[in-house]
Amino acid sequence: MIFSSPNPLFQNIQKSRQRPSTVRDTHITLAHGSGGKAMHDLIEDIFINNFDNPILSQLEDQASLNLAHLTQQGDRLAFTTDSYVVDPLFFPGSDIGELAVNGTINDLAVSGAKPLYLTCSVIIEEGLPVETLRRVAISMKLAAQKANVQIVTGDTKVVHRGAADKLFINTAGIGVIPAGVNISAQNIQVGDVVITNGELGNHGTAILIARGELALETNIESDCQPLHSLVETVLNVCPEVHAMRDATRGGLATVLNEFALSSQVGIRLNEESIPVREEVKGVCEILGLDPLYLANEGKLVVVVKREHAEVVLSAMKLHSAGKDACMIGEVISAPTGVVLLKTVFGTERVVDMLVGDQLPRIC
Repeated sequence: MIFSSPNPLFQNIQKSRQRPSTVRDTHITLAHGSGGKAMHDLIEDIFINNFDNPILSQLEDQASLNLAHLTQQGDRLAFTTDSYVVDPLFFPGSDIGELAVNGTINDLAVSGAKPLYLTCSVIIEEGLPVETLRRVAISMKLAAQKANVQIVTGDTKVVHRGAADKLFINTAGIGVIPAGVNISAQNIQVGDVVITNGELGNHGTAILIARGELALETNIESDCQPLHSLVETVLNVCPEVHAMRDATRGGLATVLNEFALSSQVGIRLNEESIPVREEVKGVCEILGLDPLYLANEGKLVVVVKREHAEVVLSAMKLHSAGKDACMIGEVISAPTGVVLLKTVFGTERVVDMLVGDQLPRIC
């Protein structure tokens, strides 16, 4: 549904779109989710005005997409969804709105797809300042514009105070995968090289510091950014990429364990090659955390044949989102399903799947 409300309310909304709607309340009330005029004004003022595009402007209960336009760009559809419950809503370098847009774009991008359309559904706690919701919507608008995607449909719900924590966002995304692109963890082969596009753990660390629960000060910002342009750059020089994934919750370690299990190979990392900021290392040492498990929102892992590695790495370094790219490991035959880390001391240890949660609600 288009930021849903009973249909009769919206029969004439398009006629009124030329008359700017202003929400007079300073905080969200249950009336903003009731389907009446308060909800009409909220949707019009906060969402329609910011997300406006030819598809959304139809204001139907669904977005109608042109199939011919989709098939011109590829032969398969990529479809994903994700929910964002980050705390706090605003943190150094980004916020929940930008995170929701970029996170879904990146889930599409690592399949090789060109992201095209997003949905936006929000669950709002009664009492949330209207200005907070407005800031989030504007952030989503700017992120979508930067990535050249459209937010074409959505839904709004308001729940009683205490039934949610301020604001939850769900976004779904549709993209098109070009013919000839086949990215899958099951493609990984012994001898392949593992590459990442830059410093790891910045997002998780930025969220931790932003909560203000620790007497720590750093200038670390979230790495939240869209990655589809970087992926396109990689595929232009190497269409035969074996596997690719963004390292979000669970970090690098979780992604590589998933790769090793899917393809039944081993992966050996070189600790000296893994890019982690000294400030992130310092926070991890103080708190007993491992940066390999910290969340990222602008980092991906690419696995390619060794003979393609230098070409891919060089192309990534020329892109703003990949200027710090580096090779961090290799695929080995045994032990299967296991990730090993060659430490700076020359020893090896197992990097297992994350058990529990180092940092709650980081995305």
